[in-house]
Amino acid sequence: MTVTSFASGPISTNAIVISSNGEAVIIDPAPGSTERIIEHVKDLNVRSIILTHTHWDHIADCAALKEKFKVPVYVHPEDAGNLAEPGSDGVPMLAPIRGVKPDEFLEDGQEIKVGGLTLVVMHTPGHAPGHCCLYCEGDKFLVSGDQLFRGSIGNLALPTGEPDRMWGSLELLAKLPPDTVVYPGHGEMTTIGEETWLPRAKEIFGGE
Repeated sequence: MTVTSFASGPISTNAIVISSNGEAVIIDPAPGSTERIIEHVKDLNVRSIILTHTHWDHIADCAALKEKFKVPVYVHPEDAGNLAEPGSDGVPMLAPIRGVKPDEFLEDGQEIKVGGLTLVVMHTPGHAPGHCCLYCEGDKFLVSGDQLFRGSIGNLALPTGEPDRMWGSLELLAKLPPDTVVYPGHGEMTTIGEETWLPRAKEIFGGE
């Protein structure tokens, strides 16, 4: 099992490839990540593209990679509209992006198989209404998108931000085992245990 991040684009968004037993999934194909991802998966069977959410920097190369691999694109229904019409969520984009029609909708608790791995979808709204994290209990890791970073959380000031939903989502993440490795949408890896502030997220980031 490997989890590989490719920091890409103008704000260093982490495109992620998870692989196991010859199979792979692509998560959040950031701008400019296509060539490196294609090279990385050249000997793997790519199964799907999964989006934690549809802010422009997480979907910019989705159309190109879907065309290349002819695989389904998974997204939560609350974020699907912005995938089809990028920019409709009101978040400013730095460059035009081709829209993509979603093929499958993610559901909370859904299991996605990748080789010998099982990824469990956690619907974690807050940074975006359809935001989802992907949790692998067996190998103790979480792909957190823009919900949780090392020492911080996703921007709540964007048009898609929903503070009231964010706190509940972070409470769910705080309950994961402390040795769970976190692969965020920006920045360096961390663990749930290192983020000791998680139970106090609302107090710290809620402005109260």
